[in-house]
Amino acid sequence: MKNNNLLITPTDHGVGAFVENIELTENLSGAATDRLRSALGKYGVLFFRDQFISSQEHIAFANKFASINTNRFFPKVEGYPQIALVLKEPDETINIGGGWHTDHTYDKEPAMGSILVAREVPSQGGDTLFANTCLAYQTLSHKLKASLVGLKAVHSSRHIFGPQGSSHLRGHETATQDSTHPLVIKHPISGQPSIYVNPSFTIGIEGWADRDAKTLLKDLYEHISKPEHIYRFKWAPGSIAFWDNRASWHYALNDYHGSRRLMHRITIEGEALSN
Repeated sequence: MKNNNLLITPTDHGVGAFVENIELTENLSGAATDRLRSALGKYGVLFFRDQFISSQEHIAFANKFASINTNRFFPKVEGYPQIALVLKEPDETINIGGGWHTDHTYDKEPAMGSILVAREVPSQGGDTLFANTCLAYQTLSHKLKASLVGLKAVHSSRHIFGPQGSSHLRGHETATQDSTHPLVIKHPISGQPSIYVNPSFTIGIEGWADRDAKTLLKDLYEHISKPEHIYRFKWAPGSIAFWDNRASWHYALNDYHGSRRLMHRITIEGEALSN
């Protein structure tokens, strides 16, 4: 079977790997699932091409890795509440995910990752940037690494999705999630250290004055988003990106006004994080 001989090839820059010789309409074996899980931890993002899977197959693939986290704030695909609808219509100017972020860091047990399937993409634009937070940690100075030991970052959903939030998906009374996680975590799969903060949901550092926290976080954000840590993925119908929230950031570029972009996303449950 095709799925018994997976070919996993790292990208030429920053983060991620392409998975070839795979057919996601077929049932994955335990061995193939384990290989993908290990590669996800190692590379941060897995990219697939020409995978024209149904919604049922999308759900089945996600369930191979963990239970599904039904998104609280996104609209759902009709008939499939497990699948979030990521849609920008031609007359809209604001997209979903148009800034660097890591999903669900506001949860006590943050999501492992997400599987995003391209259903309809613009002829030009609409790429997604991914950044490698494990590589970003490796490239910190020894002095800065030492200064991060023991720090905990504070995360929240309120300022994004709450009634007064900044997202166009705001207005949710259920946006009451707050959490604290180590600023540098031990990745649950690879064991690598990873910088676990992001500009969208991290609101401070536990025990630090707001001004001091903002200064350190700004420095970390600028470091993570350096070009050498980034890969730009170009979508096509049938493309899939499976990213690990504990090892990466992502940023959906909003450069396709007047065109339609339709994606289906499933988010997978994770676990409590440690350093």
